[in-house]
Amino acid sequence: MVINRPRTSSAHDTRTEPALVRWTLIGIAITFLTIFVVLPLVVVFTEAFAKGAAAYFAALSDPEAQSAIKLTLLVAAISVSINLVFGIIAAWAIAKFEFPGKVILITLIDLPFSVSPVIAGLVFVLLFGAQGYFGAWLQAHDIHILFAVPGIALATTFVTFPFVARELIPLMQEQETQEEEAAISLGASGLLTFLRITIPNIKWGVLYGVLLCNARAMGEFGAVSVVSGHIRGETNTMPLLVEILYNEYQFVASFAIASLLAFLALVTLIVKTILESHLEEGRPVSDD
Repeated sequence: MVINRPRTSSAHDTRTEPALVRWTLIGIAITFLTIFVVLPLVVVFTEAFAKGAAAYFAALSDPEAQSAIKLTLLVAAISVSINLVFGIIAAWAIAKFEFPGKVILITLIDLPFSVSPVIAGLVFVLLFGAQGYFGAWLQAHDIHILFAVPGIALATTFVTFPFVARELIPLMQEQETQEEEAAISLGASGLLTFLRITIPNIKWGVLYGVLLCNARAMGEFGAVSVVSGHIRGETNTMPLLVEILYNEYQFVASFAIASLLAFLALVTLIVKTILESHLEEGRPVSDD
């Protein structure tokens, strides 16, 4: 005889600890977030407007600041576009096919997570610098990689390329291949199946990965600092300009640029929350 025992609700399970313990843990978490997240953001915006809105907008309209903003957006657009294409291709290959070296490919995708951005920048210096492996050839053909937009874009692409792929791989693995197989069996071509079946199923994952990739690209400092050359008005991105202005005691200008980055980060968090809700709605429901 099988006795069906009633399951305890998840709400009851999470409240087994005494109220004092629960509120203590909640208080510690809130205190930690207030000290390390909320207060720094408040300080950034307070310092940015320390001399009034006129000084704030004057700092943002400075030609050097405008150049840094445009360069940051350009590099982010380049790196996100490259990583979008790579991420979809890599996730498709890993989730849908079995092939030799699959584990190695996954490991390589995760490599930027474990390598310091400064080291990544140095790698590009060793490759494309004047004394690097390709330095002599690049100089002979008057091609500029380092201390120019291509080098900054390459470094940013390297440190950000796991985000799209890593978001799509588990999503595609959960969805498996039944819908694609059904479409192909009905006569659809591989490209049509990809555009009509695969892409709609992963669209929220793609947007989520692009969002994270873009946020990381705009805030990248270490790798870009190594390959940029810090040429004012030409190769300084927003994070680099923040450091330069702060070191020159131009605090209002420095915090004005920092506040713009912080504002973009807050917008990213809001959009991230919205996309996460769509991702949860789109995930397959388990049969268990």
